[in-house]
Amino acid sequence: MHTWQSNPKWLRLSILFLLSLFTITTYGGDWTSWRGKYQTGQSDQKNLVSSWSTEGENLIWRQDFVGRSTPIVMNGRVYVIGRTGDEITMKERVACFDAETGELLWEHLESVRNTYAPFSRIGWACMVGDPETGNVYSIGTGGILNCFDKDGKILWSHSMIEDFGARTGYGGRTTNPVIDEDRVIVGFVSASWGAQKPMKSRHFAFNKKTGETIWIASPGKGPFKAPNLYSNPVIAVIDGVRLFIAGNADGNVYAMKSRTGEKVWEFHLSQRGLNSSVLVDGYRVYAAHGEENIDEGKMGRIVCIDGRGKGDITKTHELWRFDAEIGYTSPLYHDGRVYYIDNASNMFALDAETGENYWQHSLGTVGKGSPVWADNKIYVTETNGKFLILSPSDNECTELDKEEIKMPAGDRHAEIYGSPAVAYGRIFFATEEGLYCIGDKAADFKVEKPQGIVVEDDGKADKKAAVAHIQILPAESNLTPGKKVKFTAYAFDEKGRSLGKAKVKWSAPAHLGKINNKGELKVAESVKGTAGLISATSGEVKGTARARIFPELPWSEDFETYEDDSNPPHWIGVSSIKSPGGKYVIRTEENGNKVLAKPLAYKGIQRHLVYVGPANMSNYVMQVDAKIQKYKRKRGDAGLISHGYTLDLNGKKQRLEIRSWASENRIRGMADYAWETEKWYTIKMDVDFKDGKAYVKGKVWPQGEEEPADWTLVVEDPEPITVGSPGIYGVSYTEVYYDNLKVTSK
Repeated sequence: MHTWQSNPKWLRLSILFLLSLFTITTYGGDWTSWRGKYQTGQSDQKNLVSSWSTEGENLIWRQDFVGRSTPIVMNGRVYVIGRTGDEITMKERVACFDAETGELLWEHLESVRNTYAPFSRIGWACMVGDPETGNVYSIGTGGILNCFDKDGKILWSHSMIEDFGARTGYGGRTTNPVIDEDRVIVGFVSASWGAQKPMKSRHFAFNKKTGETIWIASPGKGPFKAPNLYSNPVIAVIDGVRLFIAGNADGNVYAMKSRTGEKVWEFHLSQRGLNSSVLVDGYRVYAAHGEENIDEGKMGRIVCIDGRGKGDITKTHELWRFDAEIGYTSPLYHDGRVYYIDNASNMFALDAETGENYWQHSLGTVGKGSPVWADNKIYVTETNGKFLILSPSDNECTELDKEEIKMPAGDRHAEIYGSPAVAYGRIFFATEEGLYCIGDKAADFKVEKPQGIVVEDDGKADKKAAVAHIQILPAESNLTPGKKVKFTAYAFDEKGRSLGKAKVKWSAPAHLGKINNKGELKVAESVKGTAGLISATSGEVKGTARARIFPELPWSEDFETYEDDSNPPHWIGVSSIKSPGGKYVIRTEENGNKVLAKPLAYKGIQRHLVYVGPANMSNYVMQVDAKIQKYKRKRGDAGLISHGYTLDLNGKKQRLEIRSWASENRIRGMADYAWETEKWYTIKMDVDFKDGKAYVKGKVWPQGEEEPADWTLVVEDPEPITVGSPGIYGVSYTEVYYDNLKVTSK
């Protein structure tokens, strides 16, 4: 005999059945960013379900989709990023679904290039929506930042790898874009040009409507033990300053002024990079990690930081700590408690003011997804296919429902890395097996005006306040010789509040051109590419903007005009703090000829890519002379990059290779070619487009000999990549040398 008391689930179902006899109205409340409008993982939604089933109970709709990030929900639509295809058709997928019906409204497929992340890790970062414009933003694992309108049209785009030197390693972890006021902000470990050559964790702020670069912040240090970063930032106002707070690849937490990128304080937390995101409540900042602590051998820690400090606040502003290995999940805040999930999928309920642990509850075995609070319940995923609905109380936590999602063949669980998104009385989440929408089927569906993140006002600046910072827009740009470009300077007070346009004295180096007192630059008629800084000064305060000049094709570089141990100033990725001379440096050979050398890396990765032009280039032909040393059995590799494809003269295997997306070899062709070390060869690469296909071609021959009429290797790609920066590829198991680089138009 079953009674309500002996069968709680039967009781819940009975109550839900009775409630379904009435019309239940739920209200809007979009989920426009990863952790919701409060940035804490909590929602105001009510009348949410306490149970569901993959077989139909409270399952409103499911769509075929492969994803590992959290959806966003805005204006009655669900936006999500993931992966699709097989072998040669593998791509990153951005999709938009109707939130009420699950109907696919539009999708955008992006060819993945210039990354070593595998297919299974594509689509890591979730998207963000802007309620003001209705636009949505995605950052792909291959570093492509896209701004879409609501119907999927790309309004502007940046290749963060080719134009800003972003790095994406095998781990593939990528931070989510964040919108604050007129800015969309993304973070990467990067190695660019000029002062940004050293590899550091950086944040890039762009105008959300135009894509114009507003600021680039490099608050931390390098090098790093791992070039991945997944600590997503939070916007907060603390002590009257609007801050952008995030973990860093160097193991520290940094607070920066959100409008200018200036560093306010830092807190040293871990020996390695941070993946767990921070959480802010008032002036309290909560941060966690799962690596070795900086002051003892234990692994992992949660800290509460007083965010009202300046400078290095590690020893002065820690309020409490709790030992736990929090490697990937981010915390939830609700009603004076913070909830964390450790690597072993144990959830802790901590007092937000003291750090006291009230209870601990096991969710499974692997903790990657972050929890969400809504309607006095916690919705949370576990990596091994589990979706749990919890009922937390003061001293314990009970499970209301636990469903396990399996792959169609039923032979294994579906991986779940993302978190739930709550909107319109429904819960949305993405898995390896599909995109789900669960909720009460009898409830009315109502969409209200969306709201972005909720951040208190930091006040208006006194227009008579002293100027503390000068910002020049655009902060970074690519220029064309002989053209005119307008720069604008803005002033900010010490709290990072805008004082409007600034009256400044402008200056620019002669190799960039001449700039007048209105900030109008007449770009120099450069015969070669170059780079430098435009400056604006107000009293003792100076601001700078970064600019590169690219002349029209053809380009030719023999390195004779450069000093030894230098490198072309406008190239991306030529130098690194790991190697005193850099990844690629000019050297003079015994015969007096200057070459570009790729020395053995100081340690770690020997493979490096250099980008010598803007990411939007197409229809060009490249060639370079290369020589490779031999040490015992070791030989290096030398090659070229064009339109996202790599041509590799492979030393160990004595062959010429063409590849796209090296970790997967989406396309790959090989031709045996026996070549000698300590001898110069000419390598040439071309990409033709015909009938919707790309034909990637490569040839190699001894330097000084007649160019062969036929291509050594041709590879067909039915999924063509049509644009991409020209570049140099090298693997320095032994030293590799380059000379006479040419890029010509077709």
